[in-house]
Amino acid sequence: MNFKIDNLQYCNWSRKIFEINRAAGLDAVHVTIVYHEDYDELLTELNKWEKIFKENSDLIFLGKDFKDIEKAKLENKTAIFFGFQNCSPIEDDLGLVEKVHELGCRFMQLTYNNQSLLATGCYEKIDSGVTNFGREAIKEMNRVGIVIDMSHSAEKSTMDAIEISEKPIAITHANPSFWHAAKRNKSTDLLKMLSDSGGMLGLSLYPHHLRDNTNCSLDSFCEMVAKTAEFMDASKIGIGSDLCLDQPDSVVEWMRNGTWTKTKNYGEGSKNKPGFPKQPEWFEDARGFSNIEKGLKKIGFSDDETHGILGNNWYNFYKSI
Repeated sequence: MNFKIDNLQYCNWSRKIFEINRAAGLDAVHVTIVYHEDYDELLTELNKWEKIFKENSDLIFLGKDFKDIEKAKLENKTAIFFGFQNCSPIEDDLGLVEKVHELGCRFMQLTYNNQSLLATGCYEKIDSGVTNFGREAIKEMNRVGIVIDMSHSAEKSTMDAIEISEKPIAITHANPSFWHAAKRNKSTDLLKMLSDSGGMLGLSLYPHHLRDNTNCSLDSFCEMVAKTAEFMDASKIGIGSDLCLDQPDSVVEWMRNGTWTKTKNYGEGSKNKPGFPKQPEWFEDARGFSNIEKGLKKIGFSDDETHGILGNNWYNFYKSI
């Protein structure tokens, strides 16, 4: 049985998008439900999702573990796995790690671009690594079953997390920096360490992380995948598209600025890249998975390797965690 999994989307959710994901054959999607929200604000978001699940029960349901990916496949639905792109919902309370897991959280980034109580983000000048609180949070995340996600974290912090965590971690949406030197893309040494530890990399289709941005070609993207597979085990590579369909530009400003600054367009967007970028024409939405499949086979990946990258590798990761 082959699965298709997109291990990161942050769309302006609607029935149209769930229908697109079904048309793409996605059996599971890891969905960002919060960035800078605290615990109480998380509860508000969860109330919104209760309504979304009720209104779209023929298309989606809340996923809790790998068995729900199998269930989604059999029922022609998409399992939605909740994730946080920051540690804000646990505030400074270790006890909230278990509570957010009970509420459905299965992935949590230790930081989003900036220094958090747990680790250093990729936009800080000094990377002091995982903090004391971060070490305790990682242990607790391991215990309850939340995957440590280091997509927006700095290099030392990410290496620290790999070493500290007793379970494999994930970088759900980023690309190797040898191909495109965006601040959030990851070094070869780090990705080797991730692969050797059993961790997963989800390759991003977000244009700011692609060579030539919106104009990135399918061939170029697939060449990047092939070169990455030369130093990472191909079974540790998947897709985390970082699709942000139908989001207004005000949302990307909020993502970058949070509640900690009044400076506009800080970070990945910078002043010369305001708003959300346009997707490459071969991956305008999840239906572009079919183009990636063709591109991966064209560049030399076997059927098994291709299906692994498109979803089976994430399925096996969920199963192992």
